[in-house]
Formats: sequence, structure tokens, C-alpha cells
Amino acid sequence: MSLYERLSKARTGSPETMPVADGDPFAAETVQRIVDPLEALKRKIHQSLLQALGPKLYDLNMTAEQLEFRVRQKLQEVLEEEDTPLSAADRTRLIAETTDDILGYGPIEPFLRDETVTEIMVNRHDVVYVEREGKIFRVDAKFLDDSHLRRTIDKIVGQVGRRIDESSPYVDARLPDGSRVNAAIPPIAIDGPALTIRKFARDPYQAEDLISFGTLSSKVARFLEACVRGRINILVSGGTGAGKTTTLNVLSSFIPDGERIITIEDSAELRLLQPHVIRMEARPPNIEGRGQVSIRDLVRNSLRMRPDRIVVGEVRSGEALDMLQAMNTGHDGSISTVHANSPRDVIARLETMCLMAGMDLPVRAIREQVASAIQVIVHQTRLKDGTRRLSHITEVVGMEGDVITLQDLFLFDFGMGVDESGRFRGHIKSMGLRPKFIERLEDLGLTLDREIFEPEPFARAQNRAAV
Repeated sequence: MSLYERLSKARTGSPETMPVADGDPFAAETVQRIVDPLEALKRKIHQSLLQALGPKLYDLNMTAEQLEFRVRQKLQEVLEEEDTPLSAADRTRLIAETTDDILGYGPIEPFLRDETVTEIMVNRHDVVYVEREGKIFRVDAKFLDDSHLRRTIDKIVGQVGRRIDESSPYVDARLPDGSRVNAAIPPIAIDGPALTIRKFARDPYQAEDLISFGTLSSKVARFLEACVRGRINILVSGGTGAGKTTTLNVLSSFIPDGERIITIEDSAELRLLQPHVIRMEARPPNIEGRGQVSIRDLVRNSLRMRPDRIVVGEVRSGEALDMLQAMNTGHDGSISTVHANSPRDVIARLETMCLMAGMDLPVRAIREQVASAIQVIVHQTRLKDGTRRLSHITEVVGMEGDVITLQDLFLFDFGMGVDESGRFRGHIKSMGLRPKFIERLEDLGLTLDREIFEPEPFARAQNRAAV
């Protein structure tokens, strides 16, 4: 029996408990959580290593292999100086956890390596949740204290040239693999530093993956591929966590290899496999409040870079006007994402964001720009069962008076209900309508099978409240 097991068994008093989820992320069940008897020793060794190695941990001339060798070598020396008796199992665990702390991202490192985990949420240094298969679970992992969590945050944001301090207490960043990171510290984070990481698959998802997940159907995939190849302007919409960036990445993969693509993002997350890609990333202001480069600046600059396609990671404010103008001046085939609750809300949000550009434009002029620039809205929804599905593929038909006319080409059938495990049985179905731009696709040699647009019977009237 290891020291950890002996101390855990001998420990008395009321054990700590924590809520866990079994289907419901806020279930009232509890599970025993044992305080780690090696925590004090781990804290002492961690501090000893930081003092012993110091600046060498940030030596840019060292390779990752050399740094790992130095850390493990010093760790063995520190352990040999300790009087605490350790079993082989305790020593192995201590070395692994301390190495993760120094070289990786501490207690969350195992979850970063776990491909089943899609999101990591650190609410406080001792409260960590993860998302698996769309459901949230609390895990028995914790940082030593707020300082330990803060060092991990500084390490992440420093790798991409960002900063976080009291004058700028929140930051968006990314991990080397493109995973999205948001961090917040006091004074805005009242209970201590908070860290959220949205992981992306190591290998970018392809259309076949989304079909296997049930996100879309093979008919819809063929239709969207034809739209991208036919240079149809597409907006991907949805709520937070609906999978917009993943869908955007899949749509971008349909762009032919011979075209020059410029991607513009707040934090570079897209991973395009085409050879002719220029990636651009916005930059926040420095400590003096200068040097900011906004998405809008990058959109305007990209027009001078001879782009065939402009892919904007997300449109949030005044850059919407510049993007619409680019789409209307020869840069067709562009793709972007926007937060919205429905395709109709996309139109309203675009109008609002164009007004945020500071131009005194009449609403009629903005709507004409939107109706002319955007041809297809792909709306994605995260359902109650945790799955992410395309719920609408909507064509922007044009203007009727002062109203932008939309028609749904494909809709998700919520009326098919749920199975025994609570998973939605429905899938996205054709409404039997052919888009107005079908002739444009055919002129480019992109012929779509008639069966793609054949109407499919719906189980019953759309029950949007089921989302």
C-alpha cells in the first residue's frame, strides 16, 4: 500500500464533497473527495524547482527536450534531499504532476491531453469542471493556490504575446494547438483567477466527421461544398458553443487549393490545409493603450493583399460594414461567423453592427448592402442533449419593400422527438425549394443532383421550443 493510500485510509474527520453530474450538470449527488496528503510536499518541491531553475525555464535557446531533461534531473535531486519516505508509486505520481506543473499547464494538463474533453473551466484554483460529449462534470483536480493558477495563466497568454494584469484583467488567447483561451483575474473575477479553455481536435474535422456526428447530412454537405466552390457568400450563425468555428473550418476546407485565402481572427483558431493561406490576428492595445489592431483594420488591409477569399473568424461590430462592402466589390465567396439566435436575427444583428461603424447610413441602405452581399445563412444550434446540429440553411432572397426576404432551404425536424437516452432523433431535411443562385452554380459547372432538394416529410410542425 502506497503512502497516499495509507494516509487516505487513516485520515479521519468529515471528507470534502463536491457536486458531480450524471446527465444533469447540476445534479445534487455528491462524491467523496480526499485531500491529497502529498500536497504540502508537492508545493515545497514546486517552489524549490522554481528557485533552482529560475530563468532557465524561459530560455529560448533550449529545446523542449533539453528543458524537460533539466527539469527531471533537478526534480530527482530535490526528491533525494527530502526526508519524507515515498513509495515507488508515490514518487512516480509526484514526478508526473510536478513535471506537468513546470513544463505544462499544471493540474489541467491531463485534460488537455484527453481527446474526449472538449472544454475545461477553472472557476477557482480548487474548482475545475470539464465538458465531455456536451455534458459538464466537476473533476477532482485543483491548483495549489491562486498564485499557482495565475502563473499558469501568465504562461499561456505570454506564449502568444498577450498580457493580463490589473489594468487589463481579462484576455483572449490561444494554446499552440489553436485551442481558445479566456482568462479573468481580480478585480473583475471576485473569487480569484478564472480560466476557460475550449479545445479543438488535434486533426481538423472534415465534412465526413460532421456527418458522422449528425451535425449535418450528406445532402447538405454536397450543397454547401457547391456553394463554397461557386463563390457564394456564407454566414455561419449560432449561439456560444454551438460549433460555429468548427463548421467554418469545414466550409473553408472546400475552397480550391489554387485560391489565395486570407483569414482574419481575434485569436488564430482556423486551421486551413490549403497551401496559399495568410493568417492574420488582431492585437490588443499595449500597456500604454497604444498599438491596437482591430478586426476592422485587418479587413480593410486585406483588401490590398489581392485576396481571392476573405475568411473572418467572427464579426462583432463595425467590421461588418467593411466585410459587406468587400463582398459587394468583387471579393465574393467570403465566409464568416456571427452570434445570433436565428437566421432572421442575423439580419437584425448585421444592421446593428453596421451602425456601430460610426457611419450615418440610413437603414434602407444597410439592408440593401446585406441583401446584395449575403446569399446563404447556415445556422447551428446546440441542443439540450449536448449535440451540435445545423438547424437552418436559409437563402437571402432579396428585398421586398424595406424587408429582406428569407427562405429556408433546409430545416431540422424537431418533431421526431428524442430516444430513450434523451438524444434527438431528428435530422436536417430539405424543404423542397431550389435556391435562386442555382443557375449561377450551374454556369460554373457545379451541377447538383435533384434529389438534394427533394422535399422530405416532417414529423409534425416545427417545435422550436425543444432546442
